[in-house]
This record gives sequence, C-alpha cells and structure tokens, in this order.
Amino acid sequence: MNNFRNFRNFSAFIIARFLILLGFTGSVQRKALRGDFILSIYFHSPDKFLFEFCIKWLKRNGFIFLSEKDIVAIANKETTFPKGGVIITVDDGWRSNGENVIAVAEKYKVPVTIFVTTDAIINGNYWWPYVAKARQDNLNFPSIEELKKIPNQEREKIIKKIKNELSIDRQALTLQELKKASKSRYINIGAHTVNHPILVNCEDDEAFLEIEKSQLQIQEWLNTQVESFAYPNGDFSSREINYLKKLKFSSAYTTEPEYLTRERIAKIYQIPRFCIFEGISNSEAVCRMTGVWQRFFK
Repeated sequence: MNNFRNFRNFSAFIIARFLILLGFTGSVQRKALRGDFILSIYFHSPDKFLFEFCIKWLKRNGFIFLSEKDIVAIANKETTFPKGGVIITVDDGWRSNGENVIAVAEKYKVPVTIFVTTDAIINGNYWWPYVAKARQDNLNFPSIEELKKIPNQEREKIIKKIKNELSIDRQALTLQELKKASKSRYINIGAHTVNHPILVNCEDDEAFLEIEKSQLQIQEWLNTQVESFAYPNGDFSSREINYLKKLKFSSAYTTEPEYLTRERIAKIYQIPRFCIFEGISNSEAVCRMTGVWQRFFK
C-alpha cells in the first residue's frame, strides 16, 4: 500500500509540475484576482507543513482570506464580490487540527471554519476509522464505500457490531480543545451532523435530527450561534436544504469541485469546494486549490 501511495504521489507531482509550467494555474490566478470567482478550499486532517504551505502560497499570490460570514454577506449583496477572494474550511474536527490548522490560522491571521461532528467530540472517533481498522484486521465487514450506499439504520447496526469488536485511539478534538479553538478570533465552528451519516440515506426524522441536534449541541457547548453547515460526504437533496432553512442556517457547503462564482454564491446552501487531500505534494496542492487538477482528474 505504501509503495502504491508513493508511486501515486510521485506521478501526481510530475503531472502537477507540468500543469503549473504550462500556465494552467497562472491563468486561474489571474481570473480569481480580477474577481471572476472566489476559491473555496477545504481540508480534513492536513499535516502542518501542507496547510502552512497552502496559506503562505495564497498570501504570496495576492489572495484575500474571507470568513464564512463574509461569504453570507456577499451572497446577500451586503458587500461587493471581491477580487482574489478565498475561503478555507475544514471538515470533521480532527484532533490534529489543533496544531496543524488552528495554530497556523492564528499565526497568519487567517479565518477558518471547522465543521465538527458532535458524537466524535464526545466519544473520540468517527465511524469510518473503525471500518478501516476492521478491514485491516481482516474482519468480515463491508467497506467504507459500501456502507455509504446503504440505508442509514443498516449502517449504524454494522458500525455498532464493529465497535463491539475493537477499539481505536481518540482521533477527534476533545470538548476542551474545541472550546479553546472557538475562543480564537480566527476560528468559526460549524455543524457537520451528530454521527456523520450520509444524509440522503436517512429517513426524514433521522436527517432532521442529525442536523438539529448537532447545531443545538455546539451552541450549548460554545454559547454561540451556529449558522454554517457542511454536508457529510457532500451528499444532500432539497430535503436537507429545507431543513437547514427551517433551522435558520445561513450557509451550507458541498464537496462539489467548482469555482464560487457570482451565480453560484446565490445558492448559499450549495457552496462548492475544492478538496486538498492529506499527503500530497505542494505542487499538487497548488493545482487542487486553483481547481486545475479537478479539470483533468476526479
């Protein structure tokens, strides 16, 4: 597996260098800096070197960092559409975010929204690392991708069985760490459901409560309004949008890899984002941040 990952990353580095040298990323930079679109970028659990490189690269190339509240204000036409705008978000609330994201955001004075899964904050972990460990230990359980495709109640039964057979170390932020992060002027905390289900696989009541309970729990913990949301796995339907409106959320983020144009920002519950995966080269990160990579590869 490590050999495959190394080969994949080396190949991706070579391709990314060619894309940069051919001027694809430069073309996107020019369009963004003249105000054609905002770059919407998200991470999960990046290492400090990768996250810091991305922040420094964006700063060095003239981008202005926007908060989630800025995005809502632009969508509501309370402020003008910016030139060179970029928004940074982070999904799940991994424990590594403390040193690798929050500390870097504070160092460079960059606003970041972290969307947290509340059950993981309470109990220490998300469901998919359990599945990965079960597969690694050759236990007879479905894969992560298979579990994403079945009704949520069936998925929960399987996850419960897996948790009864093994344990893993804490991987999510603790409540104390979350509270400390929320006190930073640069960190906004958004909701990402209670259990990180695939919402479209949930029954109506399940989906609504996953969103509502996560919002209420974070508000109780942090004594602040929670108005931003990210769809787990990027999956949503008009039902989820209606629930968010009912619960007075101001914005919601997808995983659709598109530019945030003037037209797209009007769909405030369908904000697209470019993903920066863990362990990639700096060159690939540049291509992904600018959306160039996604033109050619999934």
